[in-house]
Amino acid sequence: MLGACPGAPGEVKLIYYPLLNSDNKTETDWIAVDEKKNYTTQWQLENLRPNTKYVVEIEARLNNKSKVSDKTEGAFRTPPTEKTEEDIEFCIVTCHDYWRKDTTDGHKIYNSMIKMFPDFYVHTGDIEYYDKPEPYALTEELMRFKWDRLFALPLQRKFWTQVTSYFMKDDHDALKNDAWPGQTYGTVPWDRGIEIFEKEQFPYHNKFYKTIRWGKDLQIWITEGRNYRSSNNIPDGPEKTIYGKEQMDWLFKTLKESDATFKVIINANPVLGPDRENKNDNYSNSKYAFEGEQIRNFLNQFDNVYLCNGDRHWQYVTHLPDTNLWEFSCGAGADMHAGGWDQEDLRPEHRFLRVKGGFLRGEVSRENGKPKLTFQHYDVNGEMVHEEIFTK
Repeated sequence: MLGACPGAPGEVKLIYYPLLNSDNKTETDWIAVDEKKNYTTQWQLENLRPNTKYVVEIEARLNNKSKVSDKTEGAFRTPPTEKTEEDIEFCIVTCHDYWRKDTTDGHKIYNSMIKMFPDFYVHTGDIEYYDKPEPYALTEELMRFKWDRLFALPLQRKFWTQVTSYFMKDDHDALKNDAWPGQTYGTVPWDRGIEIFEKEQFPYHNKFYKTIRWGKDLQIWITEGRNYRSSNNIPDGPEKTIYGKEQMDWLFKTLKESDATFKVIINANPVLGPDRENKNDNYSNSKYAFEGEQIRNFLNQFDNVYLCNGDRHWQYVTHLPDTNLWEFSCGAGADMHAGGWDQEDLRPEHRFLRVKGGFLRGEVSRENGKPKLTFQHYDVNGEMVHEEIFTK
């Protein structure tokens, strides 16, 4: 099948070291890839130095009697400590699909973003679409085929092997459109779809929501919008949830405890919107109005919290009048993937609206000692189309 890049049995070894101290190498033992998990394996690296760029080398061989047949090199950067005043750049993207890429080598936004070389990157989900044709991923084998095909694309590979990356899941790469726990797609039940994403294709964590401090001026929150949600089709009320009580309590607690100059919450789906009336799966929809209003009321007490989201196939900046609430939608990964909103439907809350593909860039910096947060929307060619600047 076109784009196929199947895995193979064998052994791999990891070597990593600080870029400026190549003599300080850590080398793992050879380990066999797991044939039951798409020929993958994972390492958890500990005791890393803050604010350090690490080089990573992965060697592969058929077995312990064979020579190394392949060697791949990449890099990542660790976050600075909470007391470090340092400029930080990041990019946020959403909604990719193999058949809606805009070059044969992948999505051209990756060529634009690698030139910026951000300190970190967040993919908000819908990294691939199980429920789109050629093929519909109705089996575990076809789900893995789609991941292998996507991760083999040269533009994506070049970027992901060089930039610290956080991957979130949404409905299309968990199972299917508007998916929630208990459902099945083809022959694959919900729990297996989640396991393939969380424990096989992407770095595994006990919980997929997390907060990371990137220096004195920036703390990010990466939320989980699928694992804990109620069924979309039950009546709205106090018991209906997306975040789940544990995640909601954690979010509120950690936001209050944070002394970061700017707090950025990254969601797979909108919290402010506006969104289409026929959608049912996010906090800007009436189907989750009760919990959505709780979240918006809580966030409004802060004057330094900003929301970013994926899922929507258009770019926007929303600022609710008479509140402190701002939301930045990054837009789909390609122009051919954009749509779902009328460009002429500019609402009072819109500060910016563009029904095209691209990505969102953020930066914290200091001018004469004064911290500043900048959000910029870019088109797929890397041209800036909108900018908002906040000072504290």
